[in-house]
Amino acid sequence: MKMLIGENWVDKDDKIDVRNPYNDDLVDTVPSGDEDDVEAAFRAAEEGFKINRNLPVHQRISILYKTAEIIRNNQEEFARTIASEGSKTIKEARKEASRCIDTITISAEEARRIVGETVPFDSREGSENRIGYYYRFPIGIILAITPFNDPLNLVAHKVGPAIAGGNSVVLKPATVTPLSALKLGEALIEAGLPWNVLNIVTGRASRIADALVTDSRARMISFTGGTEAGLDIVKKGGLKKIGMELGSNSPVIVMDDADLEQSVELSVSGAFWAVGQNCIGVQRIYIHEAVYEEFEKMFVEYTQKMKVGYQLDEDTDMGPMINEEEAARVEKWVEEALKEGAELLTGGQRMGTLFEPTVFRNMPESAKMNCEEVFGPVVNLYKVSSLDEAIELSNSVRYGLHGAIFTKSLNNAFKAIRELEVGGVMINDSTDYRIDMMPFGGVKWSGLGREGIKFALLEMTEPKVVCFNL
Repeated sequence: MKMLIGENWVDKDDKIDVRNPYNDDLVDTVPSGDEDDVEAAFRAAEEGFKINRNLPVHQRISILYKTAEIIRNNQEEFARTIASEGSKTIKEARKEASRCIDTITISAEEARRIVGETVPFDSREGSENRIGYYYRFPIGIILAITPFNDPLNLVAHKVGPAIAGGNSVVLKPATVTPLSALKLGEALIEAGLPWNVLNIVTGRASRIADALVTDSRARMISFTGGTEAGLDIVKKGGLKKIGMELGSNSPVIVMDDADLEQSVELSVSGAFWAVGQNCIGVQRIYIHEAVYEEFEKMFVEYTQKMKVGYQLDEDTDMGPMINEEEAARVEKWVEEALKEGAELLTGGQRMGTLFEPTVFRNMPESAKMNCEEVFGPVVNLYKVSSLDEAIELSNSVRYGLHGAIFTKSLNNAFKAIRELEVGGVMINDSTDYRIDMMPFGGVKWSGLGREGIKFALLEMTEPKVVCFNL
């Protein structure tokens, strides 16, 4: 596939191989962009902003609706692209393609709701003859940098609201999973998006990341990825808006009145969805001592039923990690945890990029597996004596994206809602629950700002005040 820059699909002699992480088969190649391509993309985006800011809202809406319809009509092809270039099973990939349709559709719907308000200027003495209002206007070029774990829908979460709000976009998809983003670009162009509004530069971060994030023409950086990369972007980005969804280490609390079947089934799914390469995936589960033994037994049994293998097989529950380097990193963390005294209940073995779903208990506080984001198929079980203890331990790490509690007690639920230091609390559900219209983001080191179309649009537009002196 080719890059999208200006009015052209651009190819280069220097290529990046996109390979299936399960068997290393070549899926496709993309151009390896350089700083000249970044410059060309920003020049094009300047023209694209002039076009899109003046495009009638109904035309933006129509383009986005048509894009959603194109994806719907080619949903299986999109799903197979997601699964082939990444870690998701074909069943997981179909769900991502479906969610992308929702994301683009919601973007179309929210485009008509970018509204302002009247301002009562005469509420101040001396302003009796003044009347006015504010409206929201697009901010300019949005630099979007997306990760490998949701290679289609997380792109849509940045591109959809940017276009809806009248901005232009320079997009850098993950080096290992660029194909889904390029297919979305093709769909938008087919739907009638004017050239220059969307520009997609494929390439290695080591080669083009600094040129992208330091360019003053970008008025906002919308980044989803690791915390260390996020810190680097903040240092280098300069005077521009920054929206970031970073790492997490999501806690789940299971109280003694919880429905254990429900809490086990949803927590297993939440821990091992997309091979645990999931920012809101379950990593720590705090279980009340009255039900701990039963929960642990059920959780291990559910985990051991999962079939690990080729992600395009219909009966596979968990596919490969994104590459062998990441799988080896998780393997190292597992070995370190065992040396520090953690007890392995099941899993822990690596076969190339495949990693068994892994469950620990008695994970030491100091272990990386306890306090950092594993971003792999590993979950830790802990016994607690009270909700207070569970909340204190949940809040003990530097992350705070999602938290969850399983309980039948409204008092327990609202205590967790008040006291968990996270951006979202799920009641009787896994932390791995999200719909694409809700505000999504975290506190502490889990990010800055909120995604979710309406909330991203607030970041990608700004209010302009108008006042008449009559």
